[in-house]
Amino acid sequence: MSERTDIMPAQALRLPRAWGFPAGLAAVALAGALLPAVAGSPLLATLLTQGTIVAILATAVGFLIRQNGLVSFGHALFYGGAAYLLALALEHRLVSVEVAVIAAVVVPTVFAFLIGFVMLRVAGVAFSMLTLAVAQAGFELVMRWRSLANGEDGIAVALPDAVFGIPVAVFQRADSMFLICWGILMLVLLGLWLLGRSHFGTLTLAIQGNEERARFIGYETMVPRAVVYAISAGIAALGGVLFAAYNGFVTPDSVHWTHSGEALVMAIIGGARTVWGPALGAMLYFFVRDAAGSITDHWPAFIGIALIVVTVALPSGIGGALGTLARRIFGGRHG
Repeated sequence: MSERTDIMPAQALRLPRAWGFPAGLAAVALAGALLPAVAGSPLLATLLTQGTIVAILATAVGFLIRQNGLVSFGHALFYGGAAYLLALALEHRLVSVEVAVIAAVVVPTVFAFLIGFVMLRVAGVAFSMLTLAVAQAGFELVMRWRSLANGEDGIAVALPDAVFGIPVAVFQRADSMFLICWGILMLVLLGLWLLGRSHFGTLTLAIQGNEERARFIGYETMVPRAVVYAISAGIAALGGVLFAAYNGFVTPDSVHWTHSGEALVMAIIGGARTVWGPALGAMLYFFVRDAAGSITDHWPAFIGIALIVVTVALPSGIGGALGTLARRIFGGRHG
């Protein structure tokens, strides 16, 4: 009885921290969902929708960095590849739109899991270059195989009147599509947070820290790393499907390595050590790019300066700095 008495106060103290992320995420989800309606600006709704879709891609890149310690220059392959899979399946009427949507997410995920057993045998710069090479192979495929993907002209995504019983206009109107994308992003962040707290999440972090030690104590390390790579690819593919549904068109630019590079910059600026950091970085990147682009054609200089400042002054990114600040305020000694 006395032992229970000793434990209860500790649990009472830990519970608020355990639920801190879901509670904060719920507040952010609600505030974000109300933002377009409060602002009443169609342009803002469009920017938020596009920024949220890119944030899903950046979250996928950040997840791979956090759980596997690997930097990918090729996630645009899964993002743009999913968009192309959806467009081609609908253009050639291979399957129903619902099956096409599911396949556009599942196929890149399975593909990443399988090639992960080869690519994850190398680390560091070698892995990054390998992802770049594979992604550029995909880019060249859609660029040069005109009879399949129409080359640089791209292809339209011929969505039917309804998808999963929802009128297609809902997916192509900025205000309603933002709510869909925003809700999916929040669910992805919650899922990754739960995964990070699970045994699997702890194991993959341990493997990242010292793979040889994990093998020595009896854990298989390649499969968990491949699963992390596949989950990351699946999230990127989910973003690609939303991109295709919203824009109704897909071009080779969506597969190009520069798209992967932008997502990586977003993840670094936001901070990959937190689940939500890459998404924050994507939103900041997107709106800074839009604002700077309306002033000068040399907007990449602003992004470059921001990247240098964050890398030097905030090694854990803006998200990491905000997390540290929050722990100092709410967690006392943990700051």
